[in-house]
Amino acid sequence: MTQLRRDLGVGDAVVVGLGAMIGAGVFVVFAPAAGIAGASLLIALAVAAVVAYCNATSSARLAAVHPQSGGTYVYGRERLSPFWGYLAGWAFVVGKTASCAAMALTVGSYLWPGQGRVVAVVAVVAVTTLNYFGVQKSAWASRVIVAVVLLVLAVVVVVGLTADAADFQRLEIGSSVPLSGVLQAAGLLFFAFAGYARIATLGEEVRDPARTIPRAVPLALAITFGTYVAVAVTTLVVLGPDRLAASPDPLADVVHAAGVPLLGPVVRAGATVAALGALLALILGVSRTTLAMARDGHLPRRLAAIHPRYQVPHHAELAVGLVVVLVAATTDLRGAIGFSSFGVLVYYAIANASAWTLRPRRYAVPVVGLIGCLGLAFSLPWASIAVGSAVLAVGVLLYWASGRRRVRS
Repeated sequence: MTQLRRDLGVGDAVVVGLGAMIGAGVFVVFAPAAGIAGASLLIALAVAAVVAYCNATSSARLAAVHPQSGGTYVYGRERLSPFWGYLAGWAFVVGKTASCAAMALTVGSYLWPGQGRVVAVVAVVAVTTLNYFGVQKSAWASRVIVAVVLLVLAVVVVVGLTADAADFQRLEIGSSVPLSGVLQAAGLLFFAFAGYARIATLGEEVRDPARTIPRAVPLALAITFGTYVAVAVTTLVVLGPDRLAASPDPLADVVHAAGVPLLGPVVRAGATVAALGALLALILGVSRTTLAMARDGHLPRRLAAIHPRYQVPHHAELAVGLVVVLVAATTDLRGAIGFSSFGVLVYYAIANASAWTLRPRRYAVPVVGLIGCLGLAFSLPWASIAVGSAVLAVGVLLYWASGRRRVRS
């Protein structure tokens, strides 16, 4: 079996995770989450962060023991059973394909609203081409993107919190939002934290994975959480929960409310770059899980091919890019977020169950992570739960059918 080349160090792995998380969260999820949780957005953010921390810790321990491409697909297969590994891989591929489409549509909506779907398709083609020519090029691009996005967000926070506060909102975290609303908002916000999975799914391309992955995952998560808290506080103070919930472009509205409207185009450019960074890292991760599943015969084996020169799973890259193009041309942005969150939460529930089998046993983190993932998954809007459950059921039927074909052959 051809192996991928180990080119990535701690810094590369961190920026790949940051590129996936920060682009998805800051510019996409805060508004719908605020519409559900109101001023309790910060509580929902903290709940999502706790679940993400448990998942990150479990994933880091597992990746150190099983440093292969595929993430929880490999962990579930090795620690639980082939079925649970397959289900994790299926949930990841379909959920993150929706995430890819959401990020592509975000690029289109910010860059050229009138032709958003066309721009989304072009963005997917461009990012797939970049990934095709090697993971080091992707990591370098992620580093540049993360630097630009963090700079833009820092400007928004500083401008928002230092401007004339006469018309700003009084932030009241305690509110009458029921627990179910906080959990539903946390489920949507979890979409923004799921990028650290890119680090684990690149396990076969990381140098010294037993040391690199456990360092890179919590570091990327901590930087992301600090960034999210700063931006959430700024948007709530400047806009208030109601205006934030109704805003299609809340960070641009922050700089307008702060009296610096000339920064609006800069913020929109930052949003475009952030979404491109997330799309870059997402396609990278989905193609690696596709590679692992193809190696085991759960997807066409041609998808396991490694390019002899660029050392990437080029057939998987192209197949994932094609599917994302089709989804981006037909899907709705907010629906894609809910569906993606459901699939990824199921994926991490299996990761936590897998981590529970590791020795020495550390019960608290995987148990809290497992309960948290299932609780958030089934607190999402009913449409996301229904569609997500139906797609998982299709995956189970395909697994059963492929098993019967293998027995007959």
